[in-house]
Amino acid sequence: MAKDTLGIPRVKEMFDEAKEVLGYDLLDVCLNGPKSKLDNTVYAQPALFVCSMAAVEMFRQDNAKTVDTCACTAGLSLGEYTALVFAGVMTFKDALAVVKVRGESMAEAAAAGEPHGMLSIVGLADSAVEEICKQTRDHFKAQGDAAVVCQMANYLFPQGRVVSGHNKALDHLAKLATSKGALKAQRVAVSGAFHTPLMQSASDNLEKALAGVKLNKPRIPVYSNVTASPFPDDEAEIKKILMRQLVEPVQWESLIKSVISSGKTSLHELGPGQQIKAMVKRIDQQCWKKFTNARV
Repeated sequence: MAKDTLGIPRVKEMFDEAKEVLGYDLLDVCLNGPKSKLDNTVYAQPALFVCSMAAVEMFRQDNAKTVDTCACTAGLSLGEYTALVFAGVMTFKDALAVVKVRGESMAEAAAAGEPHGMLSIVGLADSAVEEICKQTRDHFKAQGDAAVVCQMANYLFPQGRVVSGHNKALDHLAKLATSKGALKAQRVAVSGAFHTPLMQSASDNLEKALAGVKLNKPRIPVYSNVTASPFPDDEAEIKKILMRQLVEPVQWESLIKSVISSGKTSLHELGPGQQIKAMVKRIDQQCWKKFTNARV
């Protein structure tokens, strides 16, 4: 990641600042891995954040007017921090310090208690997914395990959902989803049940990390994963929403629809992947036709 951006002065500065904040050479990790390290959320979150910021600078090279006249912004899960920096809410270094704590705390929460994770389900209506989640919880409750978690975590696109919970519950859920006719019921390559109450300890640590960070009023609207609406101007409320994002579902489909309904139909994805473009294709075909990517 980031190899094609290294000739941009601001990108070099960001990786130098990252080394100072993180205490290790993030650029070396991005360029040389190993993959097992990049798959670890402790390293993956800072890497994705910095590379997404690098993508902004790369896009700026040939599209300065588009960047300067951007009307709103958003980011999926971790990407929300890139959006907040772009909108002037946080400085790059402050955001990276918070992302560092976020990654470490989510890894700690993921390692606590019974193993948990996430399951992608495609091809079922929300009512069907909610029904089989309840059936799964009832199944384990009947066995004396009333504390099992199995709930919606990501609303990504129509009939594209991600459920988080304990691994044993997700295994049971996958069988039910397949029997219901799901096109896909596949585990996500993450180590924890993100965006559920199983991340409460991470949310608590995030609160402490955010306490010492000054947040500014967004210069442009930043759409929240939690509310699918622009973040408020109030600093304390912004922090509360960021904490909620770790333990509540990501409303990405509704967010994109809110952006489009506000008249913003020219979208640009800046980062190391093309997942957002694929989701937008399933949400709004006309908007997707004008969609662009700046990959790093």
